[in-house]
Amino acid sequence: MANETKASFLAELTKRYGSIRRLENSLSLYELGNGAARLYIRYSKVHSRQQTFYGLRAEDLQQIEGHPSVICFLWDKQIEPLFVPLEDYEDVFQSITPASDGQYKAQVYLKDDGTELYIAGVGRFNVDANFGWERLDSLLDSARLLPSTDYTHSQIQTLLGAIGAAKGHDIWIPQHDRSKLEWSVAHRFDCRDQLPHGTEPVSSILQEVDVIWIERGSTRIRALFEVEHSTPIYSGLLRFNDFHLVAPSIRPRFSIVANDLRRALFARQINRPTFQTSGLAELCTFFEYPNVAGWYDRLVKHT
Repeated sequence: MANETKASFLAELTKRYGSIRRLENSLSLYELGNGAARLYIRYSKVHSRQQTFYGLRAEDLQQIEGHPSVICFLWDKQIEPLFVPLEDYEDVFQSITPASDGQYKAQVYLKDDGTELYIAGVGRFNVDANFGWERLDSLLDSARLLPSTDYTHSQIQTLLGAIGAAKGHDIWIPQHDRSKLEWSVAHRFDCRDQLPHGTEPVSSILQEVDVIWIERGSTRIRALFEVEHSTPIYSGLLRFNDFHLVAPSIRPRFSIVANDLRRALFARQINRPTFQTSGLAELCTFFEYPNVAGWYDRLVKHT
């Protein structure tokens, strides 16, 4: 199946972009056109818990550094390819050491509430905005890219709440933030007046979390988001850690949301001994602003 999936992908790649060539000393590295971009193609079966497993060879990554480069994650019965720009994660890979076999270990988790890239030794990163050939088009043709949008804290809160509401969840946003929500960026939604019954032991923590998704019709907390626009990432991680230690049986999605310039800072902070020991490092995802906007846009298109 690996050969079939990869062959189908390469055929579509050639159809869309013309000539491609395989780089020397690797079966997985390709170049589009006359140096337009380099692609690192990785394949995995989908295993239990809807997860995939990949090895990213350090020497392969070295061959594509300094070029417009994309890691292409493929798996069986995939609807759209997943394209992850290497430049977004160069600092992350440089912060860790590959395994004894010379590979960085990575997994993709296919979840109902979002797709996550897990890099062993670092943490989880939401990659929902990286699916589809249109994503590759935008990465290859920088002239077509729009200037980066400068989102505000309130705009990201609004988008996260709207995404959760569109997915059928109840939404909690701190009372003092609700008047600041910006409805110009998303459809209106209602916020819960109270936190779910049974969360009293952690209510003081939850009341300050920027956005919470709660399964509608139940008391189950599905996701916690801390938007670290200018505040220290460490403070959001401490809040998550306190919640995790007080209520370890509740296993929601933990996400730190920030601009891409803070990705490397997240990687350093999440690997502090306190978060490694508590287990938060294995549960918390970094989620950047364009991913939030892209996720909302896709939901709107399909509703």
